[in-house]
Amino acid sequence: MNQKPVLESAGLDGWIIRLFDTIDEHNLPWLSALSRRCEQAFGDALIDLVPSYTTLLVVFDPLMVSPCEARATIYRILADLEPEDSRHAGEIHELPTWYDTSVGPELTRVAEQAGIAVNDVIDAHSQQVYRVFALGFAPGFAFMGLTDPRLECARLGTPRKKVPPGSVAMAGRQTAAYPTATPGGWNLLGRTSASLFDRNREGFSLLRVGDQVRFVPVSREAFEREGGDTTPMEPLA
Repeated sequence: MNQKPVLESAGLDGWIIRLFDTIDEHNLPWLSALSRRCEQAFGDALIDLVPSYTTLLVVFDPLMVSPCEARATIYRILADLEPEDSRHAGEIHELPTWYDTSVGPELTRVAEQAGIAVNDVIDAHSQQVYRVFALGFAPGFAFMGLTDPRLECARLGTPRKKVPPGSVAMAGRQTAAYPTATPGGWNLLGRTSASLFDRNREGFSLLRVGDQVRFVPVSREAFEREGGDTTPMEPLA
């Protein structure tokens, strides 16, 4: 870690620990190690840990530990923090994905911006192994990266009012799959049949911070056999 961590107050029951200023896949071992150490150090006083690409929000019970005590604990952790060994990486998931312009209307847009063919976009997106950096926006929504730099693209100018569950999308050099039907402004590339959020599943979310994910191209027939929804999407005007 090449920079000094910064602590930012998040109220009477939280501290934001800023380890980095830029998104990088090498941040994750440090953030994972910090999360694990905070769990151990705070014990029953810990309410929640919310990691992002560059920060960790630590939420604690102010009746059990004061903000000053929490800050001191965090500084002690940071004094000898080491990145987590790669052998502690999370689970590996392969998400069957049907890439098609009927359910991925921005495939053509991304291809045109990159100056490559649609099939090359599919190859570039599906051949990458992504790490889950953070969960947020909606339950089970995993922010993953980093995509092939050729595919980097801005969010849509006008977000859709409703994006179907399973929609595989990207924005900037991030990628994700929508777990439920929500508004969204990312570029849609296809759709996965994987169940990403289930209230009957322990932890609810299929994907967790630190997991590795690969999108595996499948045919429409295979997608339908797995219960995938082939209802087409209209491209935005």
